[in-house]
Amino acid sequence: MTEKTEATSSIRRSARASRRKPKKNQIPLGMLSISVIIIIGILLGIKSAMLGFMWITGISFGFILQKGRFCFTASMRDPYLTGGTSLTRAVLIAFAITTIGFAAIKYGYFRNGLPIPGMGYVVPISGATLIGAFMFGIGMVIAGGCASGTLMRVGEGFMMQIVSLVFFIIGSLWGAHDFGWWKMHFISKGKAVFLPDLFGWFGAVAVQLLIIALLYVAATLYEQKRVGE
Repeated sequence: MTEKTEATSSIRRSARASRRKPKKNQIPLGMLSISVIIIIGILLGIKSAMLGFMWITGISFGFILQKGRFCFTASMRDPYLTGGTSLTRAVLIAFAITTIGFAAIKYGYFRNGLPIPGMGYVVPISGATLIGAFMFGIGMVIAGGCASGTLMRVGEGFMMQIVSLVFFIIGSLWGAHDFGWWKMHFISKGKAVFLPDLFGWFGAVAVQLLIIALLYVAATLYEQKRVGE
């Protein structure tokens, strides 16, 4: 009986394998894509060195995102769905690195008496921030990706992400059009918080890195608990 079952299973596996379509050779398409990327990079570089640099940076960033499967949505979603926190910890490490880098740049401007770059983006925090973050989080989960994840999957040919990208653009344009009204009636009602004003430059970096470290430890313990269940 056992031998008969094994034989039947083997026949079914062979039938499924025979029905599979042979994989297409994608090497020519890959070589063509690389050639197009190089040609566009050269043309942009001739027109402007900065455009060429931005093209190379964008292509490299997209390649890293695709190979690393890096997605901010997944970093927030996976702990609840699968218990895995590898992407969550990767995002926290990225936050720690950017914290040090951006703080160094801003502090350099501050020491030299120059206007601090990015100060215009220190916006007030209010109930609108919480509501907007909650709505954006729901949208990211339904769409299956954040902005970077959506762009990455569009490049991979996912039709659902193309639909998400279209409405992402529509929503962004709509939001930009009405932003003045939202800022006047809701955003400006909150309180702006700039950590160096509260803790000093080095204190602000230390506080933020401490919070990131605590979140990293919490994510590690959470994964260990979920995997152990």
